[in-house]
Amino acid sequence: MDLSSRYRLFSSIERHSRLASDGHSNPWRSNTPTFLGRISVPSQPTPEKQLASFIEKFTPEIATLANAILTRMRSRYPHALEIVYDNYNALAIGFGPTDRASEVIFSIALYPKWVSLFFMQAAGLKDPSHILKGSGNVAKHVVLPSPDSFDDPALMSLMEQALETAKTPMPSKGAHQLIIKSISAKQRPRRPAK
Repeated sequence: MDLSSRYRLFSSIERHSRLASDGHSNPWRSNTPTFLGRISVPSQPTPEKQLASFIEKFTPEIATLANAILTRMRSRYPHALEIVYDNYNALAIGFGPTDRASEVIFSIALYPKWVSLFFMQAAGLKDPSHILKGSGNVAKHVVLPSPDSFDDPALMSLMEQALETAKTPMPSKGAHQLIIKSISAKQRPRRPAK
């Protein structure tokens, strides 16, 4: 190694050690090559991948049903914001005009043995077929045994009413967005007990 090469090598080492020790530069973010190389930091999974991993916790039957129902909801409401709450009791996927939970109109909830469609602003909905379940004043639900349940005229009527009476209307334009709002540290088992 000639004298000029040695000088460049030692200058580089000294510069990096000085910058790293006095806190003014982070060698991991420097554009100057370092002798330590670069560390590859794993990226955060996309919301779509996170939701898929939440659904995979359920039995294959419930996961398949949930994915088919979500496909139907996304095709019906392509501009809705999709808000995910991986809660203690259930995995809830809300569809609404904003990312505010209070403005969610519909929610798909996954339980170990079934999937339900919740009407989150159910007060005042006319239900002559009595398909809505629940004793709450605000939210009521319908258990969905298959994605074809969306073709039931009684359910379609309730969904149309829910859209008409919603506090904030569902958007008619804009890109679909999926937001993971919360993940509970403690959760009930996602599969039925054997």
